[in-house]
Amino acid sequence: MSDGAGQNGVNSAKEHGSPLTAKALLDANLPKRPSTVGSSIIQTQWNTRHLPSRTASDAASAACAAGLVAPLITILDRGIIENASGRSPLLTSISSSFRALFTRPHTFLASRPFRLISLVYFSTYFVANTIDTISSTLTPSPIAHTTSGPSKFLATSSVNMSLCLYKDSQFAQMFGAAAACRNPMPKASYALFALRDCLTVFASFNLPPLVAPLLSDKLEKVASKASAAQILVPAAMQVVSTPLHLWGLDLYNRPSVSMSERISQVGRNWVGSTAARMGRIVPAFGFGGVINSKVRRRLMATLEEPTVE
Repeated sequence: MSDGAGQNGVNSAKEHGSPLTAKALLDANLPKRPSTVGSSIIQTQWNTRHLPSRTASDAASAACAAGLVAPLITILDRGIIENASGRSPLLTSISSSFRALFTRPHTFLASRPFRLISLVYFSTYFVANTIDTISSTLTPSPIAHTTSGPSKFLATSSVNMSLCLYKDSQFAQMFGAAAACRNPMPKASYALFALRDCLTVFASFNLPPLVAPLLSDKLEKVASKASAAQILVPAAMQVVSTPLHLWGLDLYNRPSVSMSERISQVGRNWVGSTAARMGRIVPAFGFGGVINSKVRRRLMATLEEPTVE
């Protein structure tokens, strides 16, 4: 601060009747430093400990969960689509795929349907884990911290929806009605699949932490409330989302039928397809979500360091 500025401080003190003590004179003539307290606090609060290892743990947890659930999801997704198109009854398709898994596992695990499903769920789990790691870094929080806010919903639903839309279009072409397999997927089908996936992701990543405290304490004898909610909530959502899935498939398989015929077709397949989709959602976002969460929590626990006094 210039001498003129210091003199202005002294004059201001005189004008307001303030006593001109030695301290006041000294403060008036000292230069003022720009404050950097805010930025330094933000920087020192970031929890960046073991960040590369935490990211690797996020990926390892996602890969472990996706690898365990992808075979069953591949089988059920194929069965649902073949049943909806009339190519094969649901149970026949499922039994045929299980037979292929156990008799030719190398062929099954190298197949395009399996690789597509693995990509969808690895990416979904990894993005969800990454949001938790970013949150624990910026907040700061313990490195095993998880969140259920809108950022996680938007990120996971965007990734899951985009990959599922691509996966569904490919499955429909591989396993749909023979007459429709070379046709492009209608935009209305994409919209229905997107709405279906929004509901599923919301029920898988955002609702369980809210529902878990509402569950009965008696469940603790069998499983934790968090694990029970992670399994039950996504499964229950399939009652609502399965008709959207079937409607989108029918638009692709039978583009020119009447509304009454379409409603009848969706109604005929609703119960069996809902049960099958519950069977795929429970491993995908129920057991898969539990496995992903537990593996991540244990890996993060190994990175925690005891506080040294």
